[in-house]
Amino acid sequence: MVSLRDAALDAARDCVLAYGVRRTTLTDVARRAGVSRMSIYRRWPDVTTLVADLMSREWHEVIVSAPPTIDNIVTVARRLREHPLLRKICEADPETLLPYVLSRRGTSQQEMLTFLEEALRAGQEAGAVRSGDPGHLARAVLLTVQSFVLSAPVALDESFSDDDLDHELRALLTRYLTS
Repeated sequence: MVSLRDAALDAARDCVLAYGVRRTTLTDVARRAGVSRMSIYRRWPDVTTLVADLMSREWHEVIVSAPPTIDNIVTVARRLREHPLLRKICEADPETLLPYVLSRRGTSQQEMLTFLEEALRAGQEAGAVRSGDPGHLARAVLLTVQSFVLSAPVALDESFSDDDLDHELRALLTRYLTS
C-alpha cells in the first residue's frame, strides 16, 4: 500500500514535470494523488515545502544508488544532471534552486556531503586520496560537482558532450584529490 506521503510526492513529481513548480498547486497534487486537499495541507503548508521534500526524496534515490567511491562521484553527478525533475526545475523554475546554491544547505546537499566524506575517507584509507580533513575536501568537491550538475547546459554543445563533461570532472577531481 502506498503511503499518503509517497502518493503526494509522486503526484507532485508528475505535476512539476507537466507544469513546472510555479504552476503546480496543492489542489493539483491532491487531485492527482486521489486524496483530499486537507490531507495535503495538513502535511505541507505550501508547494515550496512539498517540492523541497520531493527534491530530497528524488536526489536521495540517486545518491544512494551508487556506493560512495571516487569514481561514483562522477556517476552520481551525471545521474543528477540527467534527472528529469532537476532538468525541468532548472529549465522552467531555476529560482527554486537559488536558496540551495546561494544561502542554505538543504537535506540533499547534506546527504551529498556525507556521501562525499565517506568516499574521500575510504580513498584516503586506500591511499588514493591525499591527506586532509575529508569534510573540508568534501565541501570543495560538493561546490565543484554542483556546478557540473547545475551549469552543464552552459557548457554542452555539439563539440562538448556529457561524456566530455564527465571526463573533465573526473580529471579535475583526480588532480585535486591526489595532489
